[in-house]
Amino acid sequence: MVTIKEIASAVGVSSATVSRVLNYDPTLSISTSKRQAIIETAEALNYATPRNRIRAAAQGGGAGLKIALVHFLDPAQELADPYYVGVRLGIESRCQALKSEVVKVFLTGSAPEAAMLEGASGVVAVGHYYGDELEWLRRHSRHLVFADYAPAGDVDDAVLSDVSLAMSRLLAAIHGMGYRRIGFIGWIDAFYGPDNIHAERRCRTYIDWMTKAGLYDPELCMVERMTPDSGYTLAKAMLSKPNPPTILITCNDNMALGAYRAIHEMGLKIPDDVAVVSFNDIPVAQFLGPPLSTVKIPAELIGETAVDLLLERLSGREIAKKVVLGTEIIWRGSTPFQDSGRLRQSV
Repeated sequence: MVTIKEIASAVGVSSATVSRVLNYDPTLSISTSKRQAIIETAEALNYATPRNRIRAAAQGGGAGLKIALVHFLDPAQELADPYYVGVRLGIESRCQALKSEVVKVFLTGSAPEAAMLEGASGVVAVGHYYGDELEWLRRHSRHLVFADYAPAGDVDDAVLSDVSLAMSRLLAAIHGMGYRRIGFIGWIDAFYGPDNIHAERRCRTYIDWMTKAGLYDPELCMVERMTPDSGYTLAKAMLSKPNPPTILITCNDNMALGAYRAIHEMGLKIPDDVAVVSFNDIPVAQFLGPPLSTVKIPAELIGETAVDLLLERLSGREIAKKVVLGTEIIWRGSTPFQDSGRLRQSV
């Protein structure tokens, strides 16, 4: 294989200059004739630039590529959230099928070495990134795809499900069953700060939808900074109110697990005293007692699609693409959807 050093020797320039020319470095100051000489010499010697080698690997199915998987949760936090485990498994299984190498980077606390991203063919970032973290990812990634999140604007590739639309569909279905006292528990999105605690997409949609329906009661919308016990503490607090909800929507299935514990401790029955419905459809949801109704978000498919978007970029696509995957409401025993006569209609 021809090396950069050999091209540099033939043209009479440094290896660094050859590398910058062949990688289309726009900041390099060099004469047009010298630049052309480098390119023509490289072509004559059949030299493949790193960019072209990556593109060839992508077009050949991904074999030999190195993909950095950047996670916004640390390993312990991720293992506690089966949804994000599913996203990661989707990325890893797709890379394995393509014979691509995966390097895991956990972007928690201090930023890791930028070289870990810069040395990869491309980056798949799992989770939500804002401010300095977002700009750091953009600055050090050759190609960048976001999984389960889409930054504002139209410069980034992203794949996610529309949880706002899913919440609207869920509320319409619940309302159609006859429920009126509809409660919601969720978390505060740290990006928006203490002055906008209801900015998380499911929460914001819940408030807007219930307000338009003339049903919004601030007492039935509770959020806090996410902790392992958030579902338990918020559900217990809401169900202790004088006029509690007859159905409780939790922001994700992990919170629903805590809500189940609170409901059982209070001597209440699901769904007779309070129905429960959630988001994500993690594996354990179907095995709860009763099985949990939940909006299925295709976690593994999100991960797989993120890798496919990255391959498209490596193969030459230049326009950013956002892919929105559909969701499905999975009705189970925590919501008596088959017997509308049992549904409560208190207001």
